[in-house]
Amino acid sequence: MSLDVDLMVVQPTSVYSSNITHNLWLMAREVKFGLECNLEWAVAVDLTLYDVLWRPDEHGYTHAKHISDWLDIGWNILISDPEKYKRYNPENGWGSYEGLCDFVYRYRNACWDNPEAELSISR
Repeated sequence: MSLDVDLMVVQPTSVYSSNITHNLWLMAREVKFGLECNLEWAVAVDLTLYDVLWRPDEHGYTHAKHISDWLDIGWNILISDPEKYKRYNPENGWGSYEGLCDFVYRYRNACWDNPEAELSISR
């Protein structure tokens, strides 16, 4: 006979990490989801890509599964009209349309791969 004792702590593990300049917030704000994106779990349809990227917590989105479809829709909107969004490229050169497209694409894929991951946003 023996006694086994373990003290266990579950440590958060980052499964994806990325960064993008805040200079692209205007471009992201112009990606408007509109009425056609009335997903069953969505609270509001006047959401923008800015809301999903920079302020998911303010819309009750706490996990990757809450934003993955929004990111997919936002990415598709972005790539559908490059000239419209390139107008919002920062004049100082920090950030670009292509950079935002790539960021959203990779973030979307990470959310699909890790739907139960908790969102941790630092602005």
